[in-house]
Amino acid sequence: MGTADHYHAHLDIIVDGRQVAVPADLGIDPATGAMSAVHTHTPDGIVHVEADTVGETFTLGQLFTEWNVRLTTSQLGSLSGEPLKVYVNGEVQTGDPALLNLADEQQITVVYGDQQVDIPDSYDSSGI
Repeated sequence: MGTADHYHAHLDIIVDGRQVAVPADLGIDPATGAMSAVHTHTPDGIVHVEADTVGETFTLGQLFTEWNVRLTTSQLGSLSGEPLKVYVNGEVQTGDPALLNLADEQQITVVYGDQQVDIPDSYDSSGI
């Protein structure tokens, strides 16, 4: 964890039409409290990026690695065989979702399954 650059993105995960919580304390060592640059504090989907260097690149895949959940173009954890789509600020993304660069004020939505869901195009960051 660094202090040169600090910003937040928001992650929603929807599986078969139902919201899945993003756990608190991803990327935080429970024994020491040490934090990786990409981490969470609360189970509200807010992803914190705290870097040693301004302009360093961090990806969605890094957060999923901290979570120990596989994320590919066709797999979310142990789930595969249904459509997997990733949206940023309401716009569908193509390519490997693990390589998606994190950015400030970004609303990321990962949707697994065929259910119709409302895709948010932003989130309220005023309380962070």
